[in-house]
Amino acid sequence: MSLQGRQCRSAHSPASFRWRRQQPQIPASRAMTATTATPPATSSGQRSPWEALRKIITTLAVKNEEIQSFIYSLKQMLLNVEANSTKVQEDLEEEFQSLLSVLEELKEGMLTKIKQDRASRTYELQNQLSACTRALESSEELLEVANHTLQASDNEDFLQAAKQIKDSVTMAPAFRLSLKAKVSDNMSHLMVDFAQERQMLQALTFLPVPSTPVIDLAESLVADNCVTLAWRMPEEDSKIDHYVLEYRRTNFEGPPRLKEDQPWMVVEGIRHMEYTLTGLKFDMKYMNFRVKACNKAVAGEFSEPVTLETPAFMFRLDASTSHQNLRVDDLAVEWDAMGGKVQDIKAREKDGKGRTASPVNSPARGTPSPKRMPSGRGGRDRFTAESYTVLGDTLIDGGDHYWEVRYEPDSKAFGVGVAYRSLGRFEQLGKTAASWCLHVNNWLQVSFTAKHANKVKVLDAPAPDCLGVHCDFHQGLLSFYNARTKQLLHTFKAKFTQPLLPAFTVWCGSFHVTPGLQVPSSVRCLQKRGSATSSSNTSLS
Repeated sequence: MSLQGRQCRSAHSPASFRWRRQQPQIPASRAMTATTATPPATSSGQRSPWEALRKIITTLAVKNEEIQSFIYSLKQMLLNVEANSTKVQEDLEEEFQSLLSVLEELKEGMLTKIKQDRASRTYELQNQLSACTRALESSEELLEVANHTLQASDNEDFLQAAKQIKDSVTMAPAFRLSLKAKVSDNMSHLMVDFAQERQMLQALTFLPVPSTPVIDLAESLVADNCVTLAWRMPEEDSKIDHYVLEYRRTNFEGPPRLKEDQPWMVVEGIRHMEYTLTGLKFDMKYMNFRVKACNKAVAGEFSEPVTLETPAFMFRLDASTSHQNLRVDDLAVEWDAMGGKVQDIKAREKDGKGRTASPVNSPARGTPSPKRMPSGRGGRDRFTAESYTVLGDTLIDGGDHYWEVRYEPDSKAFGVGVAYRSLGRFEQLGKTAASWCLHVNNWLQVSFTAKHANKVKVLDAPAPDCLGVHCDFHQGLLSFYNARTKQLLHTFKAKFTQPLLPAFTVWCGSFHVTPGLQVPSSVRCLQKRGSATSSSNTSLS
């Protein structure tokens, strides 16, 4: 075949035709881009030139957007430089004007002092000069009279004149006048030397960025749901105006992560290198802290963040264990007389059994028999019958833990304590060996008692509206306190054979639980002093 024939067949080959057909319409503004397209795709599955060109166009478009964004950022920075430089220039003018005003006021005050001192001295010297002048004139007159008397020839006249002169000399001002100046002409006490101040003014410069503080872990403390954080500066800086402290909660030990679910909380205007955060709720295992120093112009860098452990017993109420007449809302519980009926009706409607209730099918008659074996742990009817109980969701199998509960004083009955997980669904707190509690009864007969294994001990202290519970699992101690005064109310001594759960019961009332608390220092002190073993707080065994 001739060369011309091969060229003709090549020009009309199917592959060449496909390439020409797949070429996109490229705008003139991107003609330069089109010239860089890769060769056509091969039959082995490589990208076609059209796809390669699309990728190049996309890459250039993204790069163009980045450049445009950067150009906008640079223009914004130029505007900011202009605005910020104008502001700092105005601030500088204001500061110097303020300094000049202070110097002018100081100068005027000192000049006034000099003028007053000069006027006072001039007045004193003028008065003394006038007195001396009058005394001199009187003395000269007396001297002239004495000279004339010496020339008198009559003896009798002489004696009489001499006596008068003597009396005049005795009373003469010249002899009663002090010849010492009352004031000095030395004004050196009003001289100034601003050499040191001049050096200070010459050393004036722009405020430096404060150094980065260093958090002192040895001086920091976590106790009683408070955190005291202490820090120091690498070098003394008299220009520091205040400090800014930031903290956040976390469940991760070690250096703070860049991304955290919890935001940084800010405390500003701290004047000293120590600060105490009070009233914290430790619902997470750790807290991150960082601090920075600020002068009147600029803030320094944040310190290296530190992580402090915040150990506390955190739990929530397990709604799946709650009696159907208890309405659980997070950490709050309210007794609802209609709760069981509403729940039962909703359950029957969900099952397609929403017929009118009859005495036979009444929810009140639908209570399972106490002889029936307990069903699964889940469901709103975990506790039933007269056991208006709800449990916490976190097991206690070691260590010592503390939580508080505040109940409505008008509640007809309320109880708080701990129970084994095996507590039966019909069993009430304190009436079996699987639970321990303090019980407040305001119905028919008012009482405040400690209950365990169906044994009751009447407490002689008034029932507070807020109770603190301290459980030392290994020591076998369960203590109850007045949460406000930390007065010990009662202590159970037992040998716990199973993990425990916080347990609560309420009838015709409500309560609110506060977890995330550390064991108070006062409670620890009472425990160390052996108050838990006193005769007035013996266990029910």
